[in-house]
Amino acid sequence: QVQLVESGGGLVQAGGSLRLSCAASARTFSDYTMAWFRQAPGKGREFVAAITGRGRNTNYADSVKGRLTISRDNAKNTLYLQMSGLKPEDTAVYYCAARAHYYSNYEKVESYAYWGQGTQVTVSS
Repeated sequence: QVQLVESGGGLVQAGGSLRLSCAASARTFSDYTMAWFRQAPGKGREFVAAITGRGRNTNYADSVKGRLTISRDNAKNTLYLQMSGLKPEDTAVYYCAARAHYYSNYEKVESYAYWGQGTQVTVSS
């Protein structure tokens, strides 16, 4: 069982930056593929970024490439999402997610067994 707790959300102006964190309770954090998803009002949950257990591989949604960066610190059991060049369309609840070992289908919601409660990011124009 893995518990995930996100933090770092807030209100920011367009073009601004935020860093989201996700603290994990996993015994061996590096055993888990981690990802960020987001859900805007009235829309489904969508993939943002994913990272392998040791952080060697990352993948991003096209809409965030070059602006958002996923990273992890396995010594601190923490996942990060550095967000810059934020746009109003980035407004959503951001969730971190975890799955044991595998990286295939990393962009699919159903691939992940563990989810945090979410943190709100609001970008004003």
